[in-house]
Amino acid sequence: MTAPTRNQPRKTRSGGTWRNWSGTQAARPAEVARPATEAEVVETVTRAAEAGLHVKTVGAGHSFSGVAVTDGVLISLDELSGVVNVDREAMEVTFLAGTRLRDVPRLLRPHGLALANQGDVDPQSLAGAIATSTHGTGLGFTGLAGMVRAQRIVTADGTVHDVGPGDELFELGRVHLGALGVVTRVTVAVVETFVLAAVERAEPVAALRDDFAQAAASADHVEYYWFPGTDVAHVKRNTRHRLAERDRVAAPIPRWRAVLEDELANNVAYRAMCALGHLAPSTTPTLNRLSARFLAQREYSDLAHDVFVSARRVRFNEMEYSVPLADAAEVLGEVHRRLDSRDVQVTFPIEVRATGADDVPLSTGHGRESCYIAVHRYHRDDHEELFELIEPVLVAAGGRPHWGKLHTLDHDGLAAVHPHLDAVGELRARVDPQGMFRNRMIDRIFGLD
Repeated sequence: MTAPTRNQPRKTRSGGTWRNWSGTQAARPAEVARPATEAEVVETVTRAAEAGLHVKTVGAGHSFSGVAVTDGVLISLDELSGVVNVDREAMEVTFLAGTRLRDVPRLLRPHGLALANQGDVDPQSLAGAIATSTHGTGLGFTGLAGMVRAQRIVTADGTVHDVGPGDELFELGRVHLGALGVVTRVTVAVVETFVLAAVERAEPVAALRDDFAQAAASADHVEYYWFPGTDVAHVKRNTRHRLAERDRVAAPIPRWRAVLEDELANNVAYRAMCALGHLAPSTTPTLNRLSARFLAQREYSDLAHDVFVSARRVRFNEMEYSVPLADAAEVLGEVHRRLDSRDVQVTFPIEVRATGADDVPLSTGHGRESCYIAVHRYHRDDHEELFELIEPVLVAAGGRPHWGKLHTLDHDGLAAVHPHLDAVGELRARVDPQGMFRNRMIDRIFGLD
């Protein structure tokens, strides 16, 4: 491979169509760059500025929103991956920004460390998950952005900034949507490796819905799934244990059972059911009852990552809002009533989770304990009619949309629930006066269109 030059950065290509995981977003960037070093990131940003091109960064393309769409230079950070530094005294680890969440356990395991919490899928890049306020569940924990202790970011003028607490680019820029620059490194707080003891059970959904705040406090990590038209929920309760206590809790799931339940049932058979529901919507109520009946009922334990994360191979589109946890019962009740009263056949479940409050501007959990309500629809079905039915309920409750998922709020609607939105917008204007990192989504969020 030839050495990169000013006009030919390493690992670039032009043309082609980029699509996100679910197929809702597509772009034809003028160039796709795959920098392997921070210097190559700076080179790419500088060239784009000279050419007057927009720049967006992409990880796994797992966001349903248009956060990564661009007609200019699309920077993939897949080559910028791995651990930079481990500080066990401070319990902090610095990663290159493109490191995938699925690779983090392998990278931390030799050091006896782990992330304190994460979501239920893990293909995303670490920096992308942070920038869009990705979260897991558990009232004692924040989303990923709340774990960030420092960042390194390349702004539109090619300057590399090391930022931490007290720096404006840090305080306002942890959840930044790619609007402030290209993050190349991120330092996050970590914990000692731990085990989760999991209990998965079917329970009457009415009790969970009517007092979700109490249910969320019943274990370290609680979530539930409800198939519309049924009266039960699939509840997951995970309790944390030190690694040394592993032999005192339930055994891991045997390999044969994991293949049967998680692959054949939850992916292969479920994909077929969704396809049938798409072709014959009248079968959906029966399919939902079958899904609710046959979801695994089990107790097991394993290393945290292997319990938090599940394989999600059936494609869908998603809208998710956080609402104040104190209002969860009322909001969930209205969501259930709307779904039960309208003839919208939905084969995917409603997912409900909770997190603690954080102090991160633009985080969905900023300043409040939050209940997260996620609405999914099979990717071949019309998601808009479902989202249009449910979104007004979540907006009326002061809901904040997940930045990586679909929603229709404009700047005014977002500013009403994000008190720091305009401060982040003012910072964006200062660090990117020419609008290099703008796209249609950024313009809508910050009122630039």
